[in-house]
Amino acid sequence: MKILIKGGQCFVNGRLVEADVLIQDGKIQALGKGTIAEDETNQVIDAHDKLVTPGLVDVHVHFRDPGFTYKETVETGSKAAAHGGFTTVGAMPNVDPVPDTPDKIRQMVKRNQKASVVHIAQYSSVTVNRQGDQLVDFQAMKAAGAFAFSNDGSGIQTAGTMYRAMAEAAKVGLPLAAHVEDNSLLFGGVMTAGKTADKLGLPGAPSVSESAQIARDLVLAKVTGVHYHICHVSTKESVELVRLAKKEGVNVTCEVTPHHLLLADHDIPANNSYFKMNPPLRHEEDRQAVIEGLLDGTIDMIATDHAPHSREEKPKDDMRGAANGITGSETAFAMLYTKFVRSGVFSLTQLLNWMSVVPAEQFGLRNAGHLEPGQPADIAIFDLNTERQITKEGYRSKGVNNPFTGQRVYGTTDLTLVDGKVAYSRNGEDFA
Repeated sequence: MKILIKGGQCFVNGRLVEADVLIQDGKIQALGKGTIAEDETNQVIDAHDKLVTPGLVDVHVHFRDPGFTYKETVETGSKAAAHGGFTTVGAMPNVDPVPDTPDKIRQMVKRNQKASVVHIAQYSSVTVNRQGDQLVDFQAMKAAGAFAFSNDGSGIQTAGTMYRAMAEAAKVGLPLAAHVEDNSLLFGGVMTAGKTADKLGLPGAPSVSESAQIARDLVLAKVTGVHYHICHVSTKESVELVRLAKKEGVNVTCEVTPHHLLLADHDIPANNSYFKMNPPLRHEEDRQAVIEGLLDGTIDMIATDHAPHSREEKPKDDMRGAANGITGSETAFAMLYTKFVRSGVFSLTQLLNWMSVVPAEQFGLRNAGHLEPGQPADIAIFDLNTERQITKEGYRSKGVNNPFTGQRVYGTTDLTLVDGKVAYSRNGEDFA
């Protein structure tokens, strides 16, 4: 089966070039302009006036499977990812049972491969049951299929535990991705402390709960030499700490979410749980700082932190007691393209680098993030010219907890291929 994607603007080696893409046996066979004979192919996909990219890479998703499949499953989460143009994702370990033994990791990898329409790289937890101070067997977890380690959803509270975990991760040569949050500095807050929290009558948590733990971890990372990756950076102090650490040669990378780029706490219209996430939306000066951090290379990549919940866990009229998190896989590229690229803040090549090339390279995902011959045919095609509305009915995820529902955007996904097979098609097109 030969498939030809014809006439698209292709993102190749950091540049946009008009080219045709030939796919055969699940791989990219050729890439060029006018060099591929159309009559020798079985299927032609007209990509004129469309953007053709390597499948996007998201190193931070929550698929809730096993244990919380009323929120999401591997199947629905992966279909949501494909709907957003993602073909490779990193699944976090806050599930039940927690993948903290080699057997559990192997079971999750097997489940992922069977049920997913995209490629899933599986995180191991750092500690047993993602709690306490007992470390997992890092070498055994790597051998069983873990691609990185994280206790995401919970900050590691003890410096000694983090130090030992970093040392073990460094030994096996895998990243340690940290949810940075000092619980002693939260004070029961459900959003960032400040004028908006006061206006809404909600308890606020100071943003130093994030930056204080980052400061601790950066010192430990320098000593251990680990690849220390910071999840969902959100404050100006955090950005400055990472900037200084990189200058000092610390092996640190970090990500920012679409929602922390797009929203600040003053955008929260009411006591609405669809605006409750962890870390919470910060002040406008923090939002500007993470934008600047992306542009100057302090922040390496964008990751969604896709976090679906049931309607019961997200009562729209109260943040108190509501679960943290919003969905993101299906809205990330379109929202960022519309709000930042079309306005000239980011270039399109910058956005694609942050959402494909850099996460693949930094996390050692060698078969992702590049559009080139020999690579798997993991490809997304986007329509940059047609405005469409984000609707609740259009979501593939079980979760509809997304504050961007109703927004009108450009950059919607037309087609996502994984190993040359259709993982998502806006028009319902399929082929063998």
